Amino acid sequence: MKRALVIEDNLNNMKLITFILEKSGYATIRAKTGREGVELALTEKPDFIILDIQLPDIDGFEVLKEIRKAEGTENTAIIAMTSYAMSGDREKMLRAGCNGYIEKPIDPMIVIKQIEQVIGEE
Repeated sequence: MKRALVIEDNLNNMKLITFILEKSGYATIRAKTGREGVELALTEKPDFIILDIQLPDIDGFEVLKEIRKAEGTENTAIIAMTSYAMSGDREKMLRAGCNGYIEKPIDPMIVIKQIEQVIGEE
């Protein structure tokens, strides 16, 4: 079973995302802050990461940077899932090292397909 690390500070979003992933057969690991997310990414070695950008301690860009510079994480798919939906934000996240970008609010009916397209399981 593939494992997903979900880095999300909003409890409602965390519940929804993990529910959708678990119903689709993925195990989930949860982090409520950027620092906790980095730590879990490096110790738990998830198969992929769902990353919120607006976090209470360090932002998603810093989380992404720290995970990407760590040895053994270069092939871990990281998907930004964010309400940052201004013109150019998607491209900025992809240039920074994300493999995918999903805008909030998410559509529960299609979000798992969006995730699986990025991680190569469609």
